[in-house]
Amino acid sequence: MPTRAEPGSRQKRSGEQPFGVYVHWPFCQAKCPYCDFNSHVKQGVDQARYARALIRELTTMAQRMPGRTVSSIFFGGGTPSLMDVTTVSSLLDAIGGLWTVSDDVEITLEANPTSVEADRFRGYRTAGVNRVSLGVQAMDDASLKALGRLHTAQEALTAVALARDTFERVSFDLIYARPHQTIDDWRRELTDALAYTAGHMSLYQLTIEEGTPFAALHAAGRLETPSEDVGAAMYEVTQELCEAAGLHAYEVSNHARPGDESRHNLVYWQGDPYAAAGPGAHGRLLDDGKWISTQTHDDPMRWLTEVEKTGSGLAVDEHVDNPDRAVEILLMGLRLTTGVHQSQLPALLGDLIDSQAVKDLAAEGLLLAHGDNLRVTNKGRPVLNAILREILV
Repeated sequence: MPTRAEPGSRQKRSGEQPFGVYVHWPFCQAKCPYCDFNSHVKQGVDQARYARALIRELTTMAQRMPGRTVSSIFFGGGTPSLMDVTTVSSLLDAIGGLWTVSDDVEITLEANPTSVEADRFRGYRTAGVNRVSLGVQAMDDASLKALGRLHTAQEALTAVALARDTFERVSFDLIYARPHQTIDDWRRELTDALAYTAGHMSLYQLTIEEGTPFAALHAAGRLETPSEDVGAAMYEVTQELCEAAGLHAYEVSNHARPGDESRHNLVYWQGDPYAAAGPGAHGRLLDDGKWISTQTHDDPMRWLTEVEKTGSGLAVDEHVDNPDRAVEILLMGLRLTTGVHQSQLPALLGDLIDSQAVKDLAAEGLLLAHGDNLRVTNKGRPVLNAILREILV
């Protein structure tokens, strides 16, 4: 779906490396007790001021990554569906003026399924958004309340239906292994959810993140989550039901029908470059063959002030050396069911991979090394982090 950039800037370059643009909108109506993302509850956001700052920071990024063709744009948060339609439209116009934008660009906006935000969907579609990712998280009101969500199950289903009628592509998230949830509970819930899917689902096991209210409750013995064995069984149920529904696992927590994979997330997992703007945004730039790690200030007001003074709110702007870059490729690439190609790795990794550990894990059926390809098997995917600890010296 085109933005209002000049038509001449929208030519797709065949075979060009994917390049993504990430825009972080850090504001939420409420902070969920399990969330450790850079999100802030703030009333009365000056959207025009933040839009100007985001455009200025994107302009700075474009000066460092000129001549690229944007294959994906992602509005993440926080809650991007709190952005005014005019804010989204101005940002898309700016991106279209700073880079060439592919004629089949994927433009995703994360949204919460409250009634007010869902009413904005048609405006976002007109602005250029062609994919929405809905934070449903649970399918019953009691669980939603326990997770600190502000929507009801019915509002979520209404939003999913409206999204399917409005956008070309739709995804929604669910969290499992929640407090007091049983394996049968999850089987019923996921079965119900799959009836509403439009081709993509992100299904995450609840993680108790340090510094969150859930972490404090868990440490005090006031929040009990399912055991590791129950969580593993829920993971297996997830694979079974999604596969039967035609939503294949293409990444540890993401399932899609062929062709409905998130192109923007594939930019991350496949190690492609992306520019990132907004408070707390992380990016990977490629400058004259050298990889650059960027991260902006987390605090929205500090970020805003820095951008208005200097053109960017960068807190980190540093070269990623070959060994660190190789580890990034491995860490991200092995999340994909397609794995990584070992020909990408020797010049970068050197002696950082324990080849004997790879052989041992392959013998256990946890890794598969076939020709040039190294990937984690279905058996190994639930213990990916342990595998990575074993193979990295």
